[in-house]
Amino acid sequence: MNINSYHSVYFIGIGGIGMSALARWFKRSGFYVAGYDKTETSLTSKLIEEGIEIHFEDEVNNIPEKVISNKKDALVIYTPAIPKLHKEFNYLRDQGFTVMKRSVALGHITASMQTVAIAGTHGKTTTSSMVAHILKHAGLDIAAFLGGIATNYESNFIANERIADDTIAVVEADEFDRSFLTLNPNIAVVTSADADHLDIYGDENSLHTSFKEFINKLKSTGTLFISEKIASELVDENFKQPLHTYGINQGQFFASNITMNNGFFVFDYRDELHNIDGLELGVPGFHNVENATVAIAVALQLGVAPEKIKPAIKAYKGVKRRFEYVIKHPNLVFVDDYAHHPVEIEAFLKSLQALYPDKKVTAIFQPHLYSRTRDFADGFAKSLSLADEVILLDIYPAREEPIEGVTSDIILKQIDLDAKQIVRKENLLEMLNDKDLEVVATIGAGDIDKLVLPIKEKLKVKYNAA
Repeated sequence: MNINSYHSVYFIGIGGIGMSALARWFKRSGFYVAGYDKTETSLTSKLIEEGIEIHFEDEVNNIPEKVISNKKDALVIYTPAIPKLHKEFNYLRDQGFTVMKRSVALGHITASMQTVAIAGTHGKTTTSSMVAHILKHAGLDIAAFLGGIATNYESNFIANERIADDTIAVVEADEFDRSFLTLNPNIAVVTSADADHLDIYGDENSLHTSFKEFINKLKSTGTLFISEKIASELVDENFKQPLHTYGINQGQFFASNITMNNGFFVFDYRDELHNIDGLELGVPGFHNVENATVAIAVALQLGVAPEKIKPAIKAYKGVKRRFEYVIKHPNLVFVDDYAHHPVEIEAFLKSLQALYPDKKVTAIFQPHLYSRTRDFADGFAKSLSLADEVILLDIYPAREEPIEGVTSDIILKQIDLDAKQIVRKENLLEMLNDKDLEVVATIGAGDIDKLVLPIKEKLKVKYNAA
C-alpha cells in the first residue's frame, strides 16, 4: 500500500496521544487532515491551532466535504477505543472508504524508513523520547511518534523539516491490542513485560507470547536491545540477530556509580566499546537512568559520537506527566506522574523517597480501569504503601463498564498505612487545604491531570511556593 496515493486523511479519535502524533505527521507531509474526537482537550486545541479541522459531535454531516466527496483519495484512520456503534466510523466503512487502525497506518508510514521501535509495559514513552531527543540533538534526520508530550519540544511528534525514506523513525511500540505487531523495526527495544492489559491478553503468558512475536518482527539485519531482567523470559536460543542486554549494574550495556546532585541523577555509562562518565540526567528516577542507558546504547548504534551523548542527556527535560515537577520549592514539592501499574508506582515512589528521604510523601492516586484495579489490587496496595499518606480517588473507567464489587476500596483495605482515605474528586481541593503537606504526588492515567493545575494554584498560595 502506498500512503502517498491519498490526499486527505480523516481521524476518528484524533485527540488520542498516538493518533495525534500520526495526524501531525500527515499534516507536516502535506496532506489535508481533519478529525473527530469526543472531548475537547488542550491537545485538540493545539491541533486546531496547527491547522487541523476537528469537531466533537459524532454526526456524519460533520465529516468535511473534502473527505466525503473524494472517497478514492481519502484515508480514514481510527483508534480501537471507539465504540462499536460510532456513527461516523460505521458510515465511512459501509460507504467503502479505506479504513484502517492507527497501528496499521503507522506500520505503512515507517515501512520504508530505518525504524527504532521501543516496546514495554512501562518505560517505552520515556525511552522513545530519550532516543528521539539524543538523535535530534546530535543532528540526525528523524521522525518520532511518541506516546506522550516531550517537554523539550512540546509535542508528541518530533521531526526535522525534511522527512524522506532515509529518515530514522523512532516509534513507541504499543502492546495494547497487539498494535506493535504491525511494525518491522531495524532496532527493537523491550524495556519491560510485566502483566498488564489482562482484559486483552487474559494472562501474563499470553502477553509474553505477544512480546515474543514483536521481537520476531525484527528485520533479519536488525538488532535487539532488551532489559537484562527479562531477556531470559522472552528470547530463546533460536534468536539469530544481534542481542544486547542492558540495566543498572547488569547487562552488556549498563549504568553504574549512580549518585544524586542538585536534582540530577549522575551516572556512568559502560559497554564493551564505550565509557562515558559523569552523565547528568535531570529527570529523576532510577528507572529513568535505566531508560537513559538503553537510549544511549541505541544512539551509539546509530552512529552518534560518544562526545555528543553527555550534552544531549543533560539537555533532556522529560515527558509531560512522567515525574513532572509542578512545584519545586523549599516549602513544598509537587510532582505529577502517569504511573498506572503497581510496578510503575513502586519505581516512582522509591525514586521520590530517594530524593526527599526526610520529608513526608502524600500520594494521590486515581486507579485506571476496573479490570486493572481488580487484577492488581494487592499490587497497588503494596506499592502505594511506600508513601507516608495515601489519598485514593474513584476509579477512572476509560473504555470500561463498572464491574460489580470493584471500587477503590479494594485497594484501600490492603494499604499498610494508617493515613489513608478515599476522596471524591470534587472534594479533593478542600481536603488538601486542611493537611500539612511536604511532598505531594498526583498519580494515574485517567483524568487526574485535570486536577493538577487547581491543586498547584491552591498549594502555591497556601505554602507561599510561587
